[in-house]
Amino acid sequence: MSLKFANNNSLSAITSVPSGVGGGSLNLISTQTASSSSTISFTSGIDSTYKKYIFKFYNIHPSAEASFGINFSTDGGSNYNVAKQTTSFYAFQNESGSSTTLQYRTSYDLALGTGSAPLGGDVMTTLDDECGTGFLHLFDPSSTTFVKHFISRFTPMYPSYAMDGFTAGYGNTTSAIDAVQFAMSSGNIDSGTIKLYGVA
Repeated sequence: MSLKFANNNSLSAITSVPSGVGGGSLNLISTQTASSSSTISFTSGIDSTYKKYIFKFYNIHPSAEASFGINFSTDGGSNYNVAKQTTSFYAFQNESGSSTTLQYRTSYDLALGTGSAPLGGDVMTTLDDECGTGFLHLFDPSSTTFVKHFISRFTPMYPSYAMDGFTAGYGNTTSAIDAVQFAMSSGNIDSGTIKLYGVA
């Protein structure tokens, strides 16, 4: 039995992908690198040019044991106080396989709080070989009709166990979001890089 799809054609008969199928290209807008930075803020490049923006996190390392979080602004970065509704869960397994977890992290959830929304479901420590990587998708931030949904995957890297954390939520505003800020819940972002892309 042959596999059928795309107007009942077999895979071997497909010569082109229908319009509207496939992902958009990523256009790099901005790159920021932390150096004992209290925050990393993107105050330009977030506008109506794209319907979706992606932030990519590389080797985020804290100066103190803390979680990594996000906040939004509707006034160009003068204030980061958009109320957010979020939910988070995480999974981990230690090196020996003797401890595993998959659970919601209700202590990280925001119920329309205006503080920084934690990403990833756990804290990072200051050990040299511990840092975090991941991404965050922000949907239609320039809309003045809808709230601003986002979804994130943040992976703290530890020497003795593997962890993956996911956060989804929305900024509860119909005003356009035009600036985004990242910070640790305590201390500074000691090092690491964040890149902002627009999805064409």
